[in-house]
Order: sequence, then C-alpha cells, then structure tokens
Amino acid sequence: MLSQQYQQQRRKFAAAFLAFIFILAAVDTAEAGKKEKPEKKVKKSDCGEWQWSVCVPTSGDCGLGTREGTRTGAECKQTMKTQRCKIPCNWKKQFGAECKYQFQAWGECDLNTALKTRTGSLKRALHNAECQKTVTISKPCGKLTKPKPQAESKKKKKEGKKQEKMLD
Repeated sequence: MLSQQYQQQRRKFAAAFLAFIFILAAVDTAEAGKKEKPEKKVKKSDCGEWQWSVCVPTSGDCGLGTREGTRTGAECKQTMKTQRCKIPCNWKKQFGAECKYQFQAWGECDLNTALKTRTGSLKRALHNAECQKTVTISKPCGKLTKPKPQAESKKKKKEGKKQEKMLD
C-alpha cells in the first residue's frame, strides 16, 4: 500500500514539476521575443522650423486661400509645402489680414481735422503673424447735426391747425 501511495505522490510531483517547467519555458520565450525586436532609432532632424508666408486669398481680399511654407536642412525630405488658410472677412485688413484688434469707442470729433479716432489693442494674431500691439484709425466725423428751424416751424403749424380744428 505504501508503494502505491508513494507512486501517486511521485506522479503528482512529476506532473507539477513538468507544469512548472512548461510555465517557465513559456515566460522565457515571451521575454526572448520581446528582446529580439530591434529598437527604433530616434533620428535627430537637422531640418529647421517651418517659416510661413502670409495667407493669400483665392479670390477677393478675404475668405479661403493658401500659404507657402519653407524650411532648411541638408537631409530634409520636404523643404516646401502649401497649406490651406482662411482670412476672416470682418477683420480690418489695413493692419494685416492676420491681425485681430479689439477697438475702443470712437472719440469726439476733432473740429480742426473733421476726423474722429479710436485705438485698438491686439486681440489675436494668426499663424505667428507680426502685428502691431496697438493701432489707431480715423474716419470723417460725418454731418454735424444741427437743429433744423424748418422742422420746428412745421410742428408749430401742425399744432396750430389742430388747435383751430378743436376750436371749430
């Protein structure tokens, strides 16, 4: 009886031992597979930064357009490329189509020049555009509103007619 129990224990031990070896072999091959993959080499690029031209609208002075980009470098595969861009139509083009300003209210009319002015501070610059920090714009004052004596006399005439009708 002892020999049967001993043989059973021996078989169990052998089975456990073989399972352990099998697991070790599986783990070892998984790690070996990881080591066999070549590491990706990080290439240091000698290419310069992209320098972009201003956005040129396809038609008119605003809307969709394109800009050209260039960069330098001896081993650069691409040194020029074109990119789509858009110039908002509600921006003040006189300060650069890629510069957006926040403007103050119009000032009082200067009677010597017949102009009123206001200043704007830079709100946003598209694509690293070079924009002035503050800008000033002027426009004609327009017609100075003076009370019209005719309008007042017409009102008085109408009021007079109403009173006459009431009296009749």
